[in-house]
Amino acid sequence: MASVDVPVALLGYGTVGAAVNRLLVEGADEIERATGHKLRVTRALVRDTGKERDYPVADGVLTTDFRSVLEDDSIALVAEVMGGVEPTGGYVLDLLRSGKPVVSANKQLLARRSADLFEAASEGGVQLRFEASVCAAIPVIKVLRESLVVTNVHRVLGIVNGTTNFILTRMEEGADYEEALAEAQRLGYAEADPTDDVSGADAAAKMAVLATVAFGSRVELADVAYEGIEGIKPHHVAAARELETVVRLVGSATLVDGAVDVRVGPAFVDGHHPLAAVVGAFNAVMLQGDAIREITLEGPGAGGIETASAVVADMVSVLGTTGTGFLQNDACWRSLSKLPPGDLPGAFYVHLEVADRPGVLAHVADCFAEQDVSIAQLAQHLVNGTAALDLVTHEAPGGRVEAALSSAAALAEVRSRPEALRMITERGF
Repeated sequence: MASVDVPVALLGYGTVGAAVNRLLVEGADEIERATGHKLRVTRALVRDTGKERDYPVADGVLTTDFRSVLEDDSIALVAEVMGGVEPTGGYVLDLLRSGKPVVSANKQLLARRSADLFEAASEGGVQLRFEASVCAAIPVIKVLRESLVVTNVHRVLGIVNGTTNFILTRMEEGADYEEALAEAQRLGYAEADPTDDVSGADAAAKMAVLATVAFGSRVELADVAYEGIEGIKPHHVAAARELETVVRLVGSATLVDGAVDVRVGPAFVDGHHPLAAVVGAFNAVMLQGDAIREITLEGPGAGGIETASAVVADMVSVLGTTGTGFLQNDACWRSLSKLPPGDLPGAFYVHLEVADRPGVLAHVADCFAEQDVSIAQLAQHLVNGTAALDLVTHEAPGGRVEAALSSAAALAEVRSRPEALRMITERGF
């Protein structure tokens, strides 16, 4: 059977776009054998056609005119790898409505505008795929949407930002935060402006996408409570080591009695938990559900070639399912309420700095007892006349722990605002 020629376009031709083109060229024979299609990049939308690029394209491929992509009837498929929400969102909506399927690597766009995008895809009768928007080469979206469609996934735990995981791993090895960040930037794991990564915003967008797909209910970025790793200090790393845990930036999406909680924040992860073994710039996502108990997917979660591989895989999937693809439909089929912020239960690590005098520990314990939060472990360290208390609570709603911390902060003996990090110890079975 003769192969089908498939002209494709790219929105963006930076690191990821160039890597996509390279994979399509170098993997052309494999793609043709698998699908019977030849994918050729015939247009690439850029801001500057004169910029020098690592993997050049043929003359006439680069363009600054979006309409040359939109109005070219020969283009059968578009990969969006330019990033940003605008003008990117408008471009993608126009493409979908015009009947062109789109593959996107844009987590922020999906986290903010997925409802509009899927409505446009339905209107145009085409597919929208977005595997590369979360965890690059790890095929978690495909697993959730296709392999686990009737599994009733009720929890997603993930280390979904390689930059922060690299920094925290280096801090375990003795570096301080500033040194680890500088090294991450030097190695290309962190941008010159690392704010989205270290603040947790990048991970929050990814968790919004994962929660939407996992639970079949719209979760937007605004629904995700998040904090980053800027406040992690050597004493946190030391305390984690004493407790046989490690500090990780963990995203969690949980379905509790028909309500959804999605959050990102630093946590103490038990040394025996699968996420504790994820080091360096790697990512991992753990899926827990009724029929599967627990599945963990791990691999490189960032990088041009890794992201490009997911983009190309989605492009091939579109070709293999044109017109009838499962992903033509919106993942959302129900509306779930959001769990009140303080209702999610969990165990917590708490650090307090207090005056070293009799009765202080009893006063702190009373603050927790008043909120019906029991203490499972306690360690005390003396430093220059100040006692540092490290304690671990039994499982309790987060709101009660926050209330206990507020009461403790008001004590005259407490020297600074108490700090709390969630503990992740439990497995899915």
